[in-house]
Order: sequence, then structure tokens, then C-alpha cells
Amino acid sequence: QVQLVESGGGLVQAGGSLRLSCAASGRTFSSYAMGWFRQAPGKEREFVAAIGWSGVSTSYTDSVKGRFTISRDNVTNTVYLQMNSLKPEDTAVYYCAQTGSMRNTATMTAHEYGYWGQGTQVTVSS
Repeated sequence: QVQLVESGGGLVQAGGSLRLSCAASGRTFSSYAMGWFRQAPGKEREFVAAIGWSGVSTSYTDSVKGRFTISRDNVTNTVYLQMNSLKPEDTAVYYCAQTGSMRNTATMTAHEYGYWGQGTQVTVSS
């Protein structure tokens, strides 16, 4: 079965950087789009970034454009989220997700993701 395991979260000061990783297994990784979502306390889960199956297309929510970069390595079956210039409002549990269908572009729609990781906590102190 599909497994998604996130790592790289932690506590960082405002203005700092973190790189999240998500190791995927169970399906042909290179055939599926990958995304990152986050959920802050008391808020709904929201889209952060996505990368298409081929790695050509990417999409970002407006609040992270210019600060976050999503990338994928189809050899190691890993997707990354490089987060720079972190702000306290970036504090959340970050989830990795994989689309249910093959060959998707960088979709921002949560219901298109059929598989989710357990999440990794990111805390940004002011």
C-alpha cells in the first residue's frame, strides 16, 4: 500500500529556513503529482504547494510564493518543500499528499489527493 512519511519539521525562529521531506512508497512515484498541505490549530487544512507528476508544473498558495519551493526526486521517490523566510503564521502541521490518479498536474484541490502522510510539526517563533 501507499506510504508517505514526512520529516524535517521542527522549531525555528522567524526568518529562518526548514526543508521538509516526504518519502513515498507503494506505487510508481514518478506517475503521480505530489502536494503539501498544512493545518494550523483551530483552522482548516489548506493547500501550500504542489508539483506535477513530471516535475514541470508547480503551484503555490499566494502566502508562500517567493518563499517556499517544492521539488521532487523521482530516483529516491522523495518530494521536498524548502521553506525560507519563515513567519510565525507558517506554524502548522504540514502534510504530504499524493494524487489518486496518474499524470496529474500540480493540482491545488485536496479531494484529488488520495493518500496522505501523518504530518510533521513546523513551529516558527517570533
